[in-house]
Formats: sequence, structure tokens, C-alpha cells
Amino acid sequence: MSIQAMNGTKQVRVDLWTSVNGLTDGQLNQAVEEGRWNIAQVMEHVYRMEAIIVRSLESVLANPEDRPTEKKPYELTLDRSRKVDAPEGLTPPTHFMSLEELKQRLNSSREALTSLLAKYDEETLARKSYPHPVFGLMDGNQWVDFIGVHEKRHIAQIEEVKESVLANAPQ
Repeated sequence: MSIQAMNGTKQVRVDLWTSVNGLTDGQLNQAVEEGRWNIAQVMEHVYRMEAIIVRSLESVLANPEDRPTEKKPYELTLDRSRKVDAPEGLTPPTHFMSLEELKQRLNSSREALTSLLAKYDEETLARKSYPHPVFGLMDGNQWVDFIGVHEKRHIAQIEEVKESVLANAPQ
């Protein structure tokens, strides 16, 4: 298992739960600005991204072809001054979602990732790559780390939305 990358990714998930702790389902679903995701939508997007990465990793790991690659600068994902539209399939729906529902979805994608990584070592992950739409070919270890980096980007977004939600809450 890609222990180093997974440790960072696990901590980011703890940070996500801390970020939304104490918010009501209503606050999670509260729109703060036209065209901007609410907190529940951000969390759903994080779930969808992790789930699709797990499916893609499963596919590439099942392929006997090795495609090692060099390290990519995916940490640039943390730069929120550059807006990136979510690819089709990763855009969250607009319907109401409870925290319990979101926790179940995020826990299921994390369990799938953990289960997959239990079957492979870091060397195998380093030999198996598939392309990221912005950064190009990334190996399995980079993808696992990217999950945490991507989630960290969206925790910052959640914090911004949460600030607006709480500022507009009745006193």
C-alpha cells in the first residue's frame, strides 16, 4: 500500500470532518451565491472524484502494461486563484443531501480506496499510470496523494462557504 501518500490523504479526511462538524443539514445545503456550490455539493464532488479515481486505478492496475512516469506538479491544485470547472460526471446534483448521506458516500469511497491499496505495494503503483486532464500522466502513488490534495483544495472552499453561511445565520 502507498503508505506515505495514504497517511496524508487520511489526515485530510479528518480535516474535512472537522470543517463540517456542527453544521446542520440546512447549513450544508444553503446556497450563498448564484452559481456557487453549497457545502453539500462540494462534499459530493469530493466523493465523486475519489470514487472515479478508485475505479480508474482498479482498471490500470489490472492492465499488465507498465507506464512509469515522472512526478507531476499536482500540488498546484491547491492554488484556488485558478478556477477549474469540474469535468462531466463530477459536477454534483442540486438536490438536498444530509450529512449522514454524505458521510456514507465519502466513507464508501474511502473504504474502496483502502481495500484497493491493500492489494498493491508502492513499487507497483509507481509503474501504473493514467492521465490527469491537467497534469498529464500520473502514477498510482501520485493519484493517491492527489486525492488528499484535491480534498484539501475543497476544504478551503468549504471554509469560505461556511463563513458566508454562518455570517448570514439568524442570531
